[in-house]
Amino acid sequence: MLEELIGLILPPIISICELMGIFVVSLSALQAFWNYCKGLVTNVPLDVKFDLANGLATSLEFKMAAEILKTVLVRDLNELVVLGAVVLLRALLSLLIHFEMKSHR
Repeated sequence: MLEELIGLILPPIISICELMGIFVVSLSALQAFWNYCKGLVTNVPLDVKFDLANGLATSLEFKMAAEILKTVLVRDLNELVVLGAVVLLRALLSLLIHFEMKSHR
């Protein structure tokens, strides 16, 4: 009963988390591009790189949340290995982005 309920409710929640990550990346990229173009026209230096990195880091957090929720739905060891690799890669990306942001500030 509980497994069926989780199997029914969890996939839409995972999809929503993935979509939120995609939305944050898209919005951050558009905003960074807008600020970059504005900086070219006005000759005022803007921190485009930091803003874009911050948006990417935030989107990775949403993607990681979706991956963590996917662990509940794992049925066999092969799926768990693939899921673990994806989580590890996203965590490394997030760490690199945070390191880049700290070195930039």
